[in-house]
Amino acid sequence: MAKKHLYCFPGLGASTKIFELLKLPEEIEIHLLEWKIPLSIEESIEEYAQRICYDITHKKPILLGVSFGGMIVQEMSKLIETEKVIIVSSIKTHHELPNRLKVIRDTGAYKLFPAKIAENLEEYTKYFFGDFMKKRAELYKMYLSVRDPEYLKWAIYNVLHWKQEVPQKNLLHIHGTADHVFPYKHIENFIPVENGKHEMILTKAKAISKIIKESVIDH
Repeated sequence: MAKKHLYCFPGLGASTKIFELLKLPEEIEIHLLEWKIPLSIEESIEEYAQRICYDITHKKPILLGVSFGGMIVQEMSKLIETEKVIIVSSIKTHHELPNRLKVIRDTGAYKLFPAKIAENLEEYTKYFFGDFMKKRAELYKMYLSVRDPEYLKWAIYNVLHWKQEVPQKNLLHIHGTADHVFPYKHIENFIPVENGKHEMILTKAKAISKIIKESVIDH
């Protein structure tokens, strides 16, 4: 059987180390995609996705993205031919954004975030990664690698202002039932991971690996 090439893109500010706990069969070869600093705050998510596509070296890859990375890989799949797109702890359209984040977007409160995040990464990780990171302070630097204020400003703006209206075809959505960033009550058509929180790529890697294998190899 020919190898399947799985390109993995991490969540907002996260390192590719978040994928180290995935255990996939040898028929699936994992490739890691790193965040790039935006060329400017005005760079569109489409333009950014195009730059990430330049790092894809195989035809018809499978793309996997976590959280904001899930939005990026969906944009990438509009630019290159893919076998499948898998998103974890993410959203498929702006309609799945929770009301709390819509209020932050509509009031402009998000403009205050990047500087605060850069100054106090601990508070940021507690919000986005929950107890897993709070209890394991030594993992902060390992799993969160991008602190550049301009990147954070750009990323937060694009999470909140993503304009995708309709879910893409050939997309697999894996989502935790305890996700506090994107609560599952706003999410449609997903494979649930029981008690999976937003950081479940780390805490539920075994269950996620099983779902990926079944989708890619056993389908």
